[in-house]
Amino acid sequence: MLTLAIFTVLLALLMLDVPIAVAIGLTAVIFFVAQGQTAFLAMLPQRMYSGTTGFTLLAIPFFILAGNLMNVGGTTERLFRFARALVGHVPGGLGQVSVVSSMIFSGMSGSAVADAAGLGQIQHRAMVDAGYRPKISAAIVAGASTIGPVIPPSIPFVLYGAITSVSVSRLFLAGAIPGVAMGIAMMISIFIMAGPRGLPKDPRANLRELIDSTYAAFLPLLAPVIVIGGITSGFFTPTEAAVVATLYAAMLGFIYKDLKIEDLPSILFVSLKQTCGLMFIMATANFFGWFTIFERIPDALIMQLTAMGATATAFMWIVIPIILALGCFLDGNAIFLITLPIFMKICPLFDVDMVNFGVVMTLLIMIGNLTPPVGMCLFAVESFAKVGMWSLACECLPYLLTILAVTILCAFVPDIALWLPNLVMGVVK
Repeated sequence: MLTLAIFTVLLALLMLDVPIAVAIGLTAVIFFVAQGQTAFLAMLPQRMYSGTTGFTLLAIPFFILAGNLMNVGGTTERLFRFARALVGHVPGGLGQVSVVSSMIFSGMSGSAVADAAGLGQIQHRAMVDAGYRPKISAAIVAGASTIGPVIPPSIPFVLYGAITSVSVSRLFLAGAIPGVAMGIAMMISIFIMAGPRGLPKDPRANLRELIDSTYAAFLPLLAPVIVIGGITSGFFTPTEAAVVATLYAAMLGFIYKDLKIEDLPSILFVSLKQTCGLMFIMATANFFGWFTIFERIPDALIMQLTAMGATATAFMWIVIPIILALGCFLDGNAIFLITLPIFMKICPLFDVDMVNFGVVMTLLIMIGNLTPPVGMCLFAVESFAKVGMWSLACECLPYLLTILAVTILCAFVPDIALWLPNLVMGVVK
């Protein structure tokens, strides 16, 4: 009953439009005060501080900055042109191009919102100019942007690794195949809908255009190779890889002359605001996580699940609807920070692999990015598409279902995600 009461208060505060970070911290404070345990509030500053420190977490602001630099520095336009030459002639035309370009861009930024807000504007403008209905175009952009945090590098994987102490390198590798599967599933959906919806397509690119677009995109295409190759070879850590990605993005911007010195202050300020917003959520959520452990909520859930005779399969079927429901009201990072202190104690009980669980959680959070009223990708796309939030959400349903299908496959066939990290880094005993 205590668990239900805690999450009821949290959701009530969110429904009252209390900022996420404040709602999370305030919920813990309310229950400490209600139980006469005000002395424990002295832990609030200490837990907030410890929740935002750590070498692994340094990767987050750098990946955010790298994505912003790429959006300003001309990288996104070159990637879109390359993808257009590659698959623009396939049924679904620029819809297929959007998915492919998002798959490539996701190997650099690791952020769904960065993909939607930066590359997404180029994709949407090109599709509308080609004759796509705006809401169809916007839905494709929103759906494709969710691939960003699954294909490595990934900000959610960095956060998950920092919370659970799971290897971020293994998480990056584990996301590769599910991320590609998401992209292929979306491309199949667009292919099927192309005829009935009359989606136009480009004429097949000639050899000259294919060569020119590949040449123009060659340096951006090297970014995922440098970042992931450096991590898997042990040349640098995921945190150092984020710094490398940032420096590489800045270098490309100056090489292409699309990024200027005077652009840097505004880019840095936007990145700073995004980082501070995320870090504030992390700080209060760390106190909330400590509060749930103090109240022995994970232990109570373990006892209840054990008494029910639950299995690993049943546990996953419990997790999936919980995260899907929370995704309607909470930002994905907040969901991680609230639920993982509980789930990470339950997973070993059922021999659930923590690397695969991280992939499944990230995929579920990507579905949350497409579900109102707090779908972050919906907000990002609606900010420039202007097609209406609920109209956009309904149009995203086919892509939401494809992500759910991939999620369920990964949840119950762990080898889909674990094959690549086990191949490259060996099987963890």
